[in-house]
Amino acid sequence: MPKGERPPLTEAAKRALAEAEERRAKARELQQPREIGGRGGLDPARFGDWEIDGRAIDF
Repeated sequence: MPKGERPPLTEAAKRALAEAEERRAKARELQQPREIGGRGGLDPARFGDWEIDGRAIDF
């Protein structure tokens, strides 16, 4: 086999590549659009509260 060429893929490898592409396509579909005009700063769900106008808002 000449240098730089790869051996042909097995049927199992072809199936695995097709399944991986299908998972990537589904993940792209699930991506939500970016928020416009949202609050900047730290993620309140991670840190437990938001501080807005000097008040901490817990949820």
